[in-house]
Amino acid sequence: MVTVRCVLSLAAIHNWHIFHLDVNNAFLYGDLDEEVFMKAPPGYLPKGDTRSKADYSLFTKKEGTSFVALLLYVDDILLASSDLEAIESVKAALTVKFKLKDLGPAKFFLGMEIARSQKGISLSQRKYTLELLADFGLLAAKPALFPMDTHAKLSKTEGEVVEDISGYRRLIGRLIYLTHTRLDITFAVHHLSQFLDTPRTPHLQAAMRILRYLKSTPGQGLFFSSSSNIHIKTFSDSDWASCPDTRRSVSGYCVFIGDSLISWKSKKQHTVSRSSAEAEYRSMAFTVCEITWIRALLNDLHQSHSQPAVLFCDN
Repeated sequence: MVTVRCVLSLAAIHNWHIFHLDVNNAFLYGDLDEEVFMKAPPGYLPKGDTRSKADYSLFTKKEGTSFVALLLYVDDILLASSDLEAIESVKAALTVKFKLKDLGPAKFFLGMEIARSQKGISLSQRKYTLELLADFGLLAAKPALFPMDTHAKLSKTEGEVVEDISGYRRLIGRLIYLTHTRLDITFAVHHLSQFLDTPRTPHLQAAMRILRYLKSTPGQGLFFSSSSNIHIKTFSDSDWASCPDTRRSVSGYCVFIGDSLISWKSKKQHTVSRSSAEAEYRSMAFTVCEITWIRALLNDLHQSHSQPAVLFCDN
């Protein structure tokens, strides 16, 4: 999803047109009685088309001043370009091979709502959030002010095991998908995902608190400003030895292109850090890997990034 957010942020900056296509019966086009290629054979791509090395679901085509980016996710296609004729040309070429449904300017993609104005592009999952609250009967619940109690120390051994373990797993899975546009719940959701094998009552209570927090702002999401610039800025932090079970630290980062937030992650470190400085260095190394990948993605999108990326850390 980082690639989707990156393309949308660039579309806001350059005022690209964004169209959504859907392939009808995408799974019926392959004949399993014949040889199936898991990797595109050499020479498969038409001349001028390039597959991104940073993200294999991204294809680009540049001819002179015309540039087209195509994002493919199973049977959903997102086209972005400043040239409407180039977009129509790509549509016509795809229609020859597949039966496509042209959904027009992108408004709803992979469960995410896309709204556009002169100020930029907003991305949210309001419909998905309301459906999630309705499924758990919390549409009329009292909202929570924050997603997680900062003083709570969840453990794998404290509390009784919940009766419906599969229900807890489904809830966390749906919340993980919601983190594609909700940075504010990422840490809490990923923390609760560590207890999927044997979830206990405190874990379920913490998950329900996240739902009550979502009740207060179901339409909150991301905004990609049209007045932003192409400059990578990142923020990194770590929580030293915060896990009571393993004493491993947690790394976290967020990456901006100009003023647009496109990538973030909260993840437990693989080894135990013996000092807060060591935990911070590991977190910064973790962040630099993401910066390197995003620079490669921008290069595949033919976006120049002459300025050095900036990394802010809490030391």
